[in-house]
Amino acid sequence: MPPPPNKRKFYRPNRANNGPANGSGANTPTAPTVAQQPKRPKVEDAVPKAEGTVDVKQMYSTSAGNASAKPFSELSGVLDKALLDGLDKMGFEFMSPVQQKVLTQLPSLSSDCVVQAKTGTGKTVAFLLPAIQNLLAGNMPPRGKVAILVICPTRELALQIAKECNGVTACLPRKMECHTAFGGTSRASNLKAFINGNPTILVATPGRLDDILGEETVRERFSHLKTVVLDEADQMLDAGFAPAVKKILRRIPPKSDGWQGMCFSATLPKEVLDIAKIVLFPGFTHLTTVDPNEVPTHERVPQYFVSVPTVGQTFAALSALIQEEYNQDPTDFKAIVFGTTANGVGLLYDLYKNALPQFRVFELHSRMSQPSRTKTTTQFKEASSGILFASDVVGRGMDFPNVGLVVQLGLPSSTDQYVHRVGRTARAGKDGRAVLVLFDKEAFFPRINRTLPIQPYPVDLNAKLDTHQANIDRAFINVDEEAKAKAYQAFLGYNKTFIKKLQLSTAELVRVANDYATAMGCPEPPLIEKSTIGKMGLKGVPGLNIGSRRGR
Repeated sequence: MPPPPNKRKFYRPNRANNGPANGSGANTPTAPTVAQQPKRPKVEDAVPKAEGTVDVKQMYSTSAGNASAKPFSELSGVLDKALLDGLDKMGFEFMSPVQQKVLTQLPSLSSDCVVQAKTGTGKTVAFLLPAIQNLLAGNMPPRGKVAILVICPTRELALQIAKECNGVTACLPRKMECHTAFGGTSRASNLKAFINGNPTILVATPGRLDDILGEETVRERFSHLKTVVLDEADQMLDAGFAPAVKKILRRIPPKSDGWQGMCFSATLPKEVLDIAKIVLFPGFTHLTTVDPNEVPTHERVPQYFVSVPTVGQTFAALSALIQEEYNQDPTDFKAIVFGTTANGVGLLYDLYKNALPQFRVFELHSRMSQPSRTKTTTQFKEASSGILFASDVVGRGMDFPNVGLVVQLGLPSSTDQYVHRVGRTARAGKDGRAVLVLFDKEAFFPRINRTLPIQPYPVDLNAKLDTHQANIDRAFINVDEEAKAKAYQAFLGYNKTFIKKLQLSTAELVRVANDYATAMGCPEPPLIEKSTIGKMGLKGVPGLNIGSRRGR
């Protein structure tokens, strides 16, 4: 899709630059004109870049202009040749900063440590290599015994770690099995594979690990534990996993048995330090690749909001926004669009694969099976361009390379959620921008978050809605009616939670939801079970269509 001849000129960071634009600034009541848009200085001109904000894949294969980057070959005699062969086979030539610090600055590869490092800096290899090397040096457990335990916050991250582990160990003369354990999969199948297999390494999320450790046959497998790794520790505890992690640490062999503890975290809040006291011996080594002076992502990414009069117009507004952003820079256009609910995201995917056929589109949400989620995660990571429609299953710790745009469609559940989503762009030293699309009742969000640098979008997309609406209406014809009904019900349930902030009565909320249904092309509001209406606290509210969709 070529850009139009009269391309609008508003400020946009050049993706060829190695740093994002500075999006700091207070909210303003009206959007500035194009002529008023000042060119923002590059962040790297004002702020020293953190060691961790590097393109890790580039650093693996070249020194990336960093004279201090050392090749893995310098670790000959420190790491087993089979590990070096595995790294070479994976295309890893140079160490990233976090790998270099861990592998060269620990007193020994079996030392306890806290390592501050961001996602996407190569930390997985940084903790796998010392742990595996210790086994190869003479601490190999009996077959079927878990020697290395890695605990991480999300299933997607667990799969990512396991994939790298299999690559690192690919050239070992004796197969070293890496197993995973996480929710969203069959517990029985998980247990069967674990008990019948020979797991030397286990990568697990706290919930499922806590669950299966209730089985004595599982606990017995940890009798020769050598290393425990907490990955993304701050995000894991922030997600409420502290009780599960503490329970896990009580169920595995005690620290007094002498196993190595490694804690990887971008930040070190009190909760992380409390857990670290259980995992680490006193006198542990602290390493960091995080620059304390670096501006946080959510402060340096240019952020904008678009407000349209009605909820039904948000579909056309999103279409207009994507077209405008693409026209500004069509090279390797890669975006994530966050929806508010899983069923809402499924609807967006079904809609825009028809409305925007020129783009490759993906979906990722909790209603998908785990194999489908894994497949999509891999595909979008490897894609040079495309649009991912996602719920917050795109968990902390997931790193999708080269995402230049994050769009949030609808009201974020919290400021923290908004900030976390913004952090999906401008990663590993690349630039990016974020746009929030709201209808008028949701437009309070930028006003109550004045510390965030959210500015009005510099192009009037409301003037473009009619152009895109006809295409949206045609695309909705091809969307399954059941998908529309599920999205409608999810919309009602989600926004009922924020009814006071939206300043809506229950009757007004139903009218807004029915406008949403009309925009989807529904001839009448989709049916909702009487019991579901009661659970939502909407019993007796006019405008709802009560009934069962079963068999329809």
